[in-house]
This record gives sequence, C-alpha cells and structure tokens, in this order.
Amino acid sequence: MPLMANAATPANVSVAPAIGAATLQSLPWQPLVPPVSQDVKLDSVSPQINQGDIQGAVAAYTLPADRGSLEITLSSIAKDNALYAPSVLVLDEHQRPAAYYPSSYFAYQPPGVMSADRLEGTLKLTPALGQKQIYLLVYTTRQDLSKTTQLTNPAKAYARGVGNAVPDIPDPIARHTTSGQLKLKVTAEQGTGNVMIGMLQSAPAAAPVVVGTNAPAASAPAKPAEPMLNDTESYFNNGIRQAVKAGDIDKALKLMNEAEKLGSSTARETFISSVKGKG
Repeated sequence: MPLMANAATPANVSVAPAIGAATLQSLPWQPLVPPVSQDVKLDSVSPQINQGDIQGAVAAYTLPADRGSLEITLSSIAKDNALYAPSVLVLDEHQRPAAYYPSSYFAYQPPGVMSADRLEGTLKLTPALGQKQIYLLVYTTRQDLSKTTQLTNPAKAYARGVGNAVPDIPDPIARHTTSGQLKLKVTAEQGTGNVMIGMLQSAPAAAPVVVGTNAPAASAPAKPAEPMLNDTESYFNNGIRQAVKAGDIDKALKLMNEAEKLGSSTARETFISSVKGKG
C-alpha cells in the first residue's frame, strides 16, 4: 500500500523496535558536528541491522550535546522508482532510547526545480545538559518494506512548474527497499518545540579540600574555556531566565555552572539579574 500519511510529532518511544545493547555498541557511529550537510549512500557495504522488525542498511551518527538545540532535516531520495523509507531512533548519551520518529513522520515531497521526489522530515532536539553526545540511528523496517510510495509523474511536475495545464497521466509508484540515498542537514539553533534528549545532570561535586600537612602541591590552574558561541550563550541564558521565572533556582544554578564551564561570560550576570527581577 502507498505510504502517504505524515505524523506531525514523534511517536512514543515505547513503540519503537527494540535494539539490543550489543548491536548498538557494535555500530560504527559517525560524528556529525553542525553546521553540516551530508549525502549518504546506503547499500550492501553499509552497516546492517537484521533484528526484529529492522531490516537492511542503517546510518548511525553521534551529535554533540553541548551546542544547544539541534535541527536535523533528513531526506530520502527516490531513484529508479525505489525509495528507502526511513525511521529514526534518537538515543541519549547512555544509548537509551529517547525519541522515536517512525517512517510516517517523513512525508512525501514532490520534485522541484532543484530537488527530486523524496521523503523528508525535520527533527528538533534539545540535548539535556551534562551529556557529551547523543546518538541518531536511521533504519527501515520489514513493515515499511512491504509498502510503496506514490511519486509525481515528471511531466506533471514540469507542467506545474511552468504554469501549464497538468496532464491526466498516472504517477509512478516507488517500491521500498533496504538501501537508498539519504541527505542529512544538521544545524545548531535556538528554537521552540524541541524534544528534550536525556535527563538534566547535576554538576559534578567539587573535589574535597585536604586539611593537613600532606596536601599535594597545588595543580596548575585549569586552562580557560574557549569563548562560547552566541547561539549557545543565548540557549543557556534563556534557560536560566526560564528556570528562575518558574521558581526553580536549583536548575538555574546548574545551568549557570554548566555554561561557565563551557566558557560563558554572561551566565552569572544573567542569573543574578534574573533573581533580582531584572532579567
């Protein structure tokens, strides 16, 4: 049956196909550092998962968790009336499932002047503080392999593009396959409507003070953190203001401490002014 429906929000992660820990750990996770765009060819030499409902080639990525919110646009390009129907599982730093985007999330998009028939969706994620990275796994399922997607006849697309009458001709049907062509675009952004990935981690406890004559020599002062990017600075400052406004001073303090560790020069000032009601 053709795949046409689109879900506007991610599905409950509890309904995602189960993937064994050993399988996840064995995957060659490729780091993506935003901003980045990447074309991905999935074929017989790509990493494979044939477990439970998952079948065929997969793409496995790590994303930084210290860049603020992430916006990820995933496109699966139709070629020769064949199409890879992607599902995406997002995992936290400990490879625990945190968000699930089934194939229905990736809607069919007709071809344009510079684009081909494709399935496409945008994920908006916000990694919780205290993590170094999160994981993104793209795969297809046995259920999706039994389906098809109705494409747009090129003659119809051309007619619409130039404003001519659209001919009454049939559209091609793309079969779903275990391989395909993907395009990934990842940007760090400050926005709303994002899915929180992972739990907020408390700041590590300070090292105990040694009292007595056998205290080791003082270590060299830590190298100052690099200046924080403006988007990341805004991400933390907005979080501090919102936490103070909600009366969660403990969370605001944790955000301030985390921001300063990452090189923020305004987090403390934002915290103080917010507490005083001037933020």
